[in-house]
Amino acid sequence: MSEVILSPGVFQNETDQSLYTQAPAALGAAIVGPTVSGRPFVPTFVTTYNQYLSIFGDIFKSGSYYHEYFTSQTAREYFSNGGQSLLVTRIISGSSNIDTYAQANVTTQTSTGDKFATGSGTIVAASVAANNEFRILGSGYPLFRFISAATPIPANDVDGNLYYFASGSTLQATLDNLTGSINGALSGSAASSSYNLIQATNTATTIILSGSVAGTTVNGFAFQTGSASTFSTLFTLGGGTNTTTQATSFTLETLAWGNQMNNTSSMSAGALASGSAQNVRWEVTNVNTGSAGGTFTLVIRRGDDNQSQKNILETWANVSLDPQLPNYISRVIGDLKPKYNVTEGRVDFDGTFTNKSLYVRVKEVVTPNVDSIDNNGNFKTGSYASTLPLVGSGSYGGSFSGGVADTNLPKLMNENIITTNIQGFTTDDYNRAFTLLSNKDEYRFNVLLAPGVTLSGASADNMIACVEGRGDAIAIIDNGVYSTSVNAAVENASGASSNYAATYFPWVQLFSTNLGKVVWCPPSTVVGGVLAFNDQVGAEWFAPAGLNRGGIPSVVRAAIRLSQSNRDTLYTGNVNPLATFPGTGVCVWGQKTLQRKPTALDRVNVRRLLIALKDFIGGVARNLVFEQNTTVTRNTFLSQVNPYLEQVTQQQGLFAYRVVMDDTNNTPDVIDRNQLVGQIFIQPTKTAEFIILNFNLTPTGAEFPA
Repeated sequence: MSEVILSPGVFQNETDQSLYTQAPAALGAAIVGPTVSGRPFVPTFVTTYNQYLSIFGDIFKSGSYYHEYFTSQTAREYFSNGGQSLLVTRIISGSSNIDTYAQANVTTQTSTGDKFATGSGTIVAASVAANNEFRILGSGYPLFRFISAATPIPANDVDGNLYYFASGSTLQATLDNLTGSINGALSGSAASSSYNLIQATNTATTIILSGSVAGTTVNGFAFQTGSASTFSTLFTLGGGTNTTTQATSFTLETLAWGNQMNNTSSMSAGALASGSAQNVRWEVTNVNTGSAGGTFTLVIRRGDDNQSQKNILETWANVSLDPQLPNYISRVIGDLKPKYNVTEGRVDFDGTFTNKSLYVRVKEVVTPNVDSIDNNGNFKTGSYASTLPLVGSGSYGGSFSGGVADTNLPKLMNENIITTNIQGFTTDDYNRAFTLLSNKDEYRFNVLLAPGVTLSGASADNMIACVEGRGDAIAIIDNGVYSTSVNAAVENASGASSNYAATYFPWVQLFSTNLGKVVWCPPSTVVGGVLAFNDQVGAEWFAPAGLNRGGIPSVVRAAIRLSQSNRDTLYTGNVNPLATFPGTGVCVWGQKTLQRKPTALDRVNVRRLLIALKDFIGGVARNLVFEQNTTVTRNTFLSQVNPYLEQVTQQQGLFAYRVVMDDTNNTPDVIDRNQLVGQIFIQPTKTAEFIILNFNLTPTGAEFPA
């Protein structure tokens, strides 16, 4: 490296010769498609199918039936055949509300007040005109007016008030009637947010008004009895508890996006009506407000449990609201939120602390207990005890709300999909994910799957452009929809030419363990598993086809039982057949890429060989960027690359190779341009796809040739 010396001094260079060779990291497949749960457009690595299910879910109900997305079926096939890691990108429709997740406010009691105290009014007992009136002031309240027997009863309610007869032997009937009418009016649609927290009961002589739920604002209503004596006789304040004013202590937010996380609904016997295995609920326990306290326990429960049989998913014990302490709730549970930036087409991050919970994050701590421990090591109870969360499961049993629904199309599933409606999603929904995954520095994979995206649709070019731009992955693209014929499949393939993509035909029928029935799926659903099995028993440069490595035992049947003529037509048109053989079942019977030009790269195994070589050798070279351009650096490169290529040769990936990185291609002018040049020559092995056996009949007694 040449240096520009501007002033006198000592200039020292360092060359790191201590680099150790690391084994190449195992790359896996990437899959793009809709899922039941999970974050949208946030590529997420999973290493087992159970982990996939815990993050992205399995089945969902649409109409009268349960369904399973191709994404889930593909993940199951991939892992069951030896796949090691899978990068899953969930798609959703549109981009509105993409940052809106279900939330729950965990509250703390901050103050108390008189019975029936309201945020917008005051209890008043005063004479209004000729009537003694008990009133909780507010806007739009109804007026319940009593009249005596001597007072003429209005023929109809001309002023919008409710009149009741209240004297003599009819008092008990009046009380019963009044109680029912009050409760009916207070729970009516017009009063759903204002009046339904006051209830009326009766004894033989009095009406009792009670706050049914403490701590919630109510808007007013009024009673006019006509005289002070009647008022004191008929009305008393009683029952319930003092009202409380509650504030949010901290807010939880689900890690999964979508309205399936909502379960704020009616609750019966401690069970949420909208609780399900796909969502969660929370509960605060063991709040310690003493001098040695300032902590509490937060429990995350499964949404479909109940109070008597709790299904606890996570327990976060002895957490604090003090940001300076190691048990600060955001630090313990995590508050990080990756979110897709629609404008820039990338994933940004909110928050500070890595998520340790699998289900929720702490969105905000509204009442942090800053410096909550005094110099004696005691909790400052006078300052912070009332800001700790309340014990219990909160409103509606610790439920979540605010998650929004996906605005997708009516769902056409399995064999009913069309190119413009892939399980309820459009090609534009997939294109966002392909653009995101084109960032090879951020997301690493060697196979790209998007089951349901077809060569006959509008997203195929974008899917191919994604892998071609990266140069380190091959796309498995479905040929067409379920009803595609052999000739149509060849026609579909003729519209593309790339050695970074391959297509297969026809559709296959699988048994869905999640649904308990057989379903039709596009071929990419199972081809990802074939590639995983091929890599496990062989290597990337082996052909993922044939009876040894191309069998698909999970397939019940293929949509078309291909004849030899069908297979010839398909393979000539660069479509890899899924053949059915008696006693063997369905297997992959071809390994062509979509490249029309006949070169070594028109085969899947050669393309995948190049991907594997470029991945390893590129990783070695990346460690040498900014190192000195000297013989030592070149020898470091050669000492790692040559043994690797020799190993590939021994494993039948190459016939021969040669690596050149010396003075012949690193001349002084190259070095002065800050370049280090290497040349790698390889001769890939070829697979035996056409085996020709000649049988010669000879007369008796003839000798066989040597």
